[in-house]
Amino acid sequence: MQFNCQRPRSRGYVRLSSNDPFAAPRIRCNLLEHPEDVDEMTAGLRLSRELLVQPSLAAFTGEEIFPGADVQDDAEIETWLRDTCHSSYHPSGTCKMGVDPMAVVDPECRVHGMDRLRVADASIMPIIPSANLNCPTMMIGEKAADMIAGKPPLPSSNLPYFKDPHWDTRQR
Repeated sequence: MQFNCQRPRSRGYVRLSSNDPFAAPRIRCNLLEHPEDVDEMTAGLRLSRELLVQPSLAAFTGEEIFPGADVQDDAEIETWLRDTCHSSYHPSGTCKMGVDPMAVVDPECRVHGMDRLRVADASIMPIIPSANLNCPTMMIGEKAADMIAGKPPLPSSNLPYFKDPHWDTRQR
């Protein structure tokens, strides 16, 4: 079973390592740098353990391999998390879109302070999506292509939609 932070508070960075444009950048993810991320991941491990010992899953589970049943207190769990935590392969947000001082690109994917340079990939997402990056990244590329080609945006619509009135209270 896998668990992760859907909205991590920790922030990493990508920095130049030298003046050489071909030199690899310095990338620091800073995973678990924020204490609330550690708390969320600890809760995720505890919930996973609780779920996996339910009788309905007994036929599908075996003994706990990682971190091991002997790892129980918060300090031991935090040590294991820091030793094994990874990105879940959703790197994004290094060139945030927006109008605030931390934004790298404007709402049309143009790099602030640069002429004729746009970024149109997952790096412009201001927050990590709670899903696979493939579809939203393709949408960013398609939208950027339309903006570059000068195609007007689609007209807005206020179509009615269905919302289950019991969604918030239904037992799942």
